[in-house]
This record gives sequence, structure tokens and C-alpha cells, in this order.
Amino acid sequence: MTMRKLQRTGGGTFFVCLPKEWAERLGLKRGSTVSVVETADGRLLIDPKYEEERALQVVTVEPSELLDREVVGKYLLGYDIIRVEAKDQITAKQRELVKRAASRLVGLEIVEEDYKSIVMQCLLDPGIPPEKILFREYTIAASMHHDAVTALVDGDVHLANNVAARDDDVNRQYFLLVRILRSVIRNPRLSERLGISALDCLDYRLVASFVEGIGDQSAQIAERSNALKGTKLGGDVPQALLKLHRAVFNTHENALKALRERNTRLAESVRNERESIKSLMKEVEALAKDERDVNIVGVVVSTVDHIGRIYELSVDIADLVMPKMAE
Repeated sequence: MTMRKLQRTGGGTFFVCLPKEWAERLGLKRGSTVSVVETADGRLLIDPKYEEERALQVVTVEPSELLDREVVGKYLLGYDIIRVEAKDQITAKQRELVKRAASRLVGLEIVEEDYKSIVMQCLLDPGIPPEKILFREYTIAASMHHDAVTALVDGDVHLANNVAARDDDVNRQYFLLVRILRSVIRNPRLSERLGISALDCLDYRLVASFVEGIGDQSAQIAERSNALKGTKLGGDVPQALLKLHRAVFNTHENALKALRERNTRLAESVRNERESIKSLMKEVEALAKDERDVNIVGVVVSTVDHIGRIYELSVDIADLVMPKMAE
């Protein structure tokens, strides 16, 4: 950090001297133009390259057993072009790892390929509003929750399989959001353009992980449903389970609505549902124990546990509304 004292001209204008080493390193001289932008928290951002387009960020990786993880990692770090280069030849297995990784990442396309290299480029604008991605992720996860319970109650194996397939879509949106947030943190101009702070980025990242958790729990419910191979639930269990499901579904809907509207009262209502949710969970478990089929009992009890975890994730999301409002 370089400290400078604020000075004032006879006419009342304030000024401060810029570090000489910094100016020379960037090729600035007397008469050069820089932009001065005030950020949301009152700081001034001095940009000597405000007219220049952002240079593409390029990285090269070597093939390995963890090649798919390498590709995902570089994508999350915000690289625009990811080059995979081998000394001799990229094997068929390594190509499969690259293509599998690219298919999981929104906007990443293979643009060049030969026997010893694969070039991927992210074709997305880094200025996509994070909120838009977050609520797209939530829409998918919420539909998974709804359909997973429906598939279990109706014995719909096809719908259960469809729920499991959508888990990949949730992950794709999550990875995209992480990439955008890291780009915002590294680029103050992009932060100003989107109107979000570093604290906002942290909250978005946490909420996105909680939403991904809702998707994961829903996928687990779908897997439990498949274990019954189309057997429908009998007695009073379906209605009790649907009642629990609707109550929890409303909590994460309200949590996301509270986050969007910064509504602390609505956020607090999510936490206040805890005792009611616990009571509904116990009711379903008690009814399930009257079933003669041990497999059905196990599936219903585990489903209740997964729905309970979804409620806890809803509370975690709602809790993030409070600091924002206080700020």
C-alpha cells in the first residue's frame, strides 16, 4: 500500500499524486487520460486501460488422470481459452475426460482438435447477472424436489429417472455462477457494471451451494423411489408425505423470495416453520411403520430425512437475508 496526502489548489480543487513507478510501468505520461470511477462503497477506481478490450485469459494443461478436474478448475478460475497439449498424443480416454468435463460446463466449447491438442473456449459474456444464474439454478432444483416426491407417491419410474438426470443441469448452473463470481471479484469494473460487491459475491456463492444441495437431496429421493420399482405407496402415507413436501417446498420458495426482495420478515417465517415441519415428519414416519413391506418403510423414512435436510437448506438460505438488511 502506498499512502498519499490529499492536497488542494488555490481554487479549491483537491488532488493527489499517483505513484511514479506505477505510471511508468503502464506507459503513462503527462497528458495521458485515465478514467476515475466511484465504486458503490465510496472508493475511487483509477483505470489507465479503460478503452482497451479485456485480453483473453489463456491457460495450457497437460493430460493426466485428473484431466477432467483440471479443465473444470481452470473454467472456474475464469480462463477464456483452455488448451490441452500432450507431448506425443492425447489418448482416447483423455479425450473422453475432456469432452465429459466440457459437457458439464455452460458455454465451454471445443474449437480446435488434433492428435496432440484440444482447444476449448468459453463463449459466454462474463457480464451475465449472477442473480439470473442463481434463480435459474433454483428453478431446476425446485422442479426436481417437486417431481421426486411425485414420482415416489405415484410409483413413476420414468419421472424418477428424469429427476436424476436434471441434477447435472443444476451443477452446470452452479459452476457457471462460481465462474462469474470469481470474474467479478477480480475485475472491479465488472463489479461496478453489475452493481454487486464482494460481499454480495460471497452470499451468492453460499446460496448457490445450498440450492445445489436441494437438487442433490431431490436426486437422492428419486433414487429411493427407483428402489421400489414402480410400487405405489398405500394407506395414508401418500397424503401425509405430500403434506410434508408442500410445507417444505413453500419454505425454500419463501427463502428465495425473501433473498430477492430483502424481506427479513418473510425470511424469519422460514425458520419459524421448524416445529411444524418436525411434527409432519414424525407423522409420516409413524404411518410408514404400519406398512408391512420393509422396503417401503425404509424408502419412506429415508425420504422424510432428505426432505428434512431440504428444509434445513431453506433455513440456511433465509439466514443470509439478515446481514444484507442490516448492512
